Amino acid sequence: VKGAKGGSVEFRVEKAGIVQAGIGKASFSEDKLVENVKALADAVSKAKPAGSKGTYIQRVAVSSTMGPGVKVEPGTILG
Repeated sequence: VKGAKGGSVEFRVEKAGIVQAGIGKASFSEDKLVENVKALADAVSKAKPAGSKGTYIQRVAVSSTMGPGVKVEPGTILG
């Protein structure tokens, strides 16, 4: 619980390179959700292996649990 409140980011990576993670709940404010998305993108970028070349994050989509995905331009969250 302390890690979650302290800002630790947990994500799951599939074989195909798809990253899945929870970024918030419907009750969160827009600012908190944006902050969480940026923290996730930062954590994924930092987890990039040293030997990988090229663009590491190619596409980003955000969705609710069972809803359709909304595409996000990667440049807007990678700051």
